[in-house]
Formats: sequence, C-alpha cells, structure tokens
Amino acid sequence: MTSKKASLDGTPDQAQSRRNRGKTVRRSLVEASEAQDAALLARELRTSQTQQELAVIVVVEFTEELRKRKQLTAAARLARTAAAVVAGEEDLPDQAASTLDFDVRRAEFEELARSAGATIAATLVQRRQRPDPSSLVGQGKLDEIVDVVASTNASLVLFDHDLTPSQLRNIESRLPCHVIDRSQLILDIFARHAKTREGQLQVELAQLEYQLPRLAGRGRAMSQLGGGIGTRGPGETQLETDRRKINLRIDHIKTQLNAVRRIRHQQRQRREAVPVPVVALVGYTNAGKSTLFNALTDAGVLESARMFATLDPKLRQLQLPSRRKILLSDTVGFIRNLPHTLVTSFRATLEEVERAEILLHVQDAASPMHEEQKTQVEKVLAELALSTKPVIQVLNKVDLVPPHELAHLSSHRDAIPVSSLQHTGLEQLLTAIDAALVIDPVVESSFRLPQSEGSILASLEGGAIIDEKRFEGNLVFLRARGPASLLDRYRRFRDKHDLSNQRLRTRQT
Repeated sequence: MTSKKASLDGTPDQAQSRRNRGKTVRRSLVEASEAQDAALLARELRTSQTQQELAVIVVVEFTEELRKRKQLTAAARLARTAAAVVAGEEDLPDQAASTLDFDVRRAEFEELARSAGATIAATLVQRRQRPDPSSLVGQGKLDEIVDVVASTNASLVLFDHDLTPSQLRNIESRLPCHVIDRSQLILDIFARHAKTREGQLQVELAQLEYQLPRLAGRGRAMSQLGGGIGTRGPGETQLETDRRKINLRIDHIKTQLNAVRRIRHQQRQRREAVPVPVVALVGYTNAGKSTLFNALTDAGVLESARMFATLDPKLRQLQLPSRRKILLSDTVGFIRNLPHTLVTSFRATLEEVERAEILLHVQDAASPMHEEQKTQVEKVLAELALSTKPVIQVLNKVDLVPPHELAHLSSHRDAIPVSSLQHTGLEQLLTAIDAALVIDPVVESSFRLPQSEGSILASLEGGAIIDEKRFEGNLVFLRARGPASLLDRYRRFRDKHDLSNQRLRTRQT
C-alpha cells in the first residue's frame, strides 16, 4: 500500500511542483478576473461620465414676460441702441431688442450649463404666449424634445425656467433621462464650488428647501403596518417619511448655521473694537469681481470665466491713499432669477455685505446687457434690505469697450471705469472709496515730540501722510494728515499753538 501511494504521489519535489503550478494557475485566474472587472468598471465610468456631460438645453420665452421687459429705463434703451450701433444696425425696433435680450439670456444659460460640467448636444428654442400648465412647453414641443434626446443619446435636459412639481413629473414621464430646471442647475454649480464647511451647509440647506415641495407623487409607497392593538392603521407613507427626514435635517443645518453666525458675530465684534471699515464687492456673476479683488489686494483668489467660480467670501486688508486701512470683502455673484432659497440660506455669508460701510457694485461694461444686470443686482440688494447703503458704481472691463462707447461711459459721473486685468483706474477707485468713508475720518494735526520717541515717529510716518517735518533742537515738528484713530492716540504731543489743532478741536466739538 505504501509503495502504491508513493508511486501515485511521486517524489516530494514533484508534489511541491504540482502545488506551486496550481497556485500559479489560481493566481492567474484571480488576476484575470480582477483585470476584467477593472476594465468593465472603467468602461462603465467612461460611459456614465459621457452620459452625464451630454445635455439638451431648452430655452423658452413668453410674450407676456416680453411685454413687461419692454418697460425699460432710458439708460437701458440707450445701452441697447449702442449695442445695435456696434453690431452695424441702423435701427433697433422692439423685435430686434427682444432678439438681443433673448440671445443674451440663451448664451448666459449655456454658460451656466458649461459651468456645471455639461457638454451641450443641442439647444431648442421656443416662443409662446404663456406657459403650459402641464409641461411648460406644450405637447408638440415636448415631442420634439423626446426626438432630439433619442437622436443625441443625451442623458440630461436643462430648462431655462423653474418647473413646478407637476410639470417636472409630467416631463420626466415622457423622457428617458434626467430633467433639471434653472434653480436646480444653479444649486448644482454652488454645490461644486462650495469648499468650506459653512458654504457646504448653506448649499445643502438650499437644496433641501428646493426638494421639499417636489416630493409629491411618491406617496403610493407604504410602510409596514403597526403590530400592536390600535396600531393597525394605514401606516406612514413614504412621502411623509421623506418630508419628516428632510425637515429634521433642515432644522439641524439651521442650528449649525446659527453657530456659524455666532462665531462670525464674535469675530466681527473683535474687528469692530478697532475702527477698520469693511468695503464689499457685489455684482453680477462673471463681472470680474475676483479679478478686481486680486488687482487691489494681491490675494491670488481663483479667476475664472465660469459663473460662480468663487463662492466662499474672502477678506483682505487694503490701504487707501490717505493711509487708512480697510477690509475688502469678495462675495458671491448674483444672477438673473436667483433662487430665493439661495438668498435665504446664504444670509450667513452675506452678513459681510450687510455690515459693510460701502458697496462696490462691479459691472461688466463690455456686456450689452449691463444695465439689465445692474437692475438684477439692485433687486437682490433690495431683497436683502441693503438699498440704503452707499454704493460706488464700478465699470469693469473697459479695455474691451470700443473707444466711442468708452467716451460715453466716462460721461457718467457716478461710475468709475476700471480695467482689473490691465490695472487701470484703480487709483481713482481707491480715491473714491477714501472720500466716501465716514468712519475714522481723515484729519490734520501737528505734533512736537522728542527725537527719542522713535516708535511714535515710525507709527506716524507709516500710518499718516507727513506734509511737513523739521527738527527743532531735540524736538521734531510734524504736520500730518491721517486717520483720526491714529492721530488721537498721540494727542499728548500735539502742538498747542498750531492752527490745525485748533480747527481739529473745533471739528470734534
């Protein structure tokens, strides 16, 4: 028996070799299976990414809204006339103005889609008198959208209008892909660009408030019935469960945002202990606020042509020509028909705008619709109860404006033309900010102090403008112009016989 078994197994070396070959075959099979799974996963990822990026855009204009937009201000009509002259048109009737407005709106929404990471497969345009209650665009246009989606293999349809829950449900029942309206697209862009914890909380709050009224139609899914006496009711529907979970999450996020607001309030109180005013940049998205912010402060924040490229607020210190120091704040950009949920959820971020002493309204001077964009920004500022704040109008991107239009823009006394890219007009802007500030005014005073007070001399020469300086033995006479908070700090060294100090005391009285 032993000899027979030994003959079957062979020598020990042969048995070990057979075991090694078996392990090698099994390892090769496992590696081949893993490689095949990895290839399938990569193929699925490439397919999903391609499908996610391919979108069909639907832009609709209603004639009732068009009649409302025809009631423009004189400045808006003048801007449209200038745009028509640049385009080579001799006359600009109402229909041409409507076409210009519609084309700009379509280009703006296409840029929104690209900012969200979508590749535009096709753009469908429709003009109708009023929106269809069931599908917004009507059955005929909806059939055309279905055909275009089938021919382009798009996985996304973007509407340049807000859809009601019933309209969204009816459209999705006809289309084999996902449907997103304007508000949801903007929320998705905000979610992509939110980097800080505060920004992510605010975007999540806006998304939940947007989704809450759109949960209708899911109430047919029922939960399990109760098991005890008196609990054999129909149970809680899935719709009620989802609403309850979303409401609980909304309450939790609001609690966290209140904590953020308290921290910001404490930080603001510490800043307000030192009289450093805040100046906030506001304006339409893609107006060049971040470029202007970098040109003034060398902050190095992201500069991009994409809409809402910068979302989280930035604060940097800036010194004015009078040697006064301010905090310059870069805020989120506004847009036409900004979702109300975003305005309410971003109040924690926009508190910097509420606390600002001066608002710099940055406008894209090269845009043919900058007057309409200005109106939209003022509308959002009025919604935030900020209409009474001092505002300095800044016309950015003047390097892209033709010379004959630039002469017309320069005639506006209340607007300052600048070019953030070429750093032109910045000195004029800083001078205007200096003149508009009320807190910590610029005063003139004279000092006579010993030469041994080197720290005081360095502080005055670094924080104020020295108009006159002479040495009188062991004393130094200085005539300086600077912030009142700085000059009052050394009032014990003021020259009592100087007229400027008498004027200063009279002004303070």
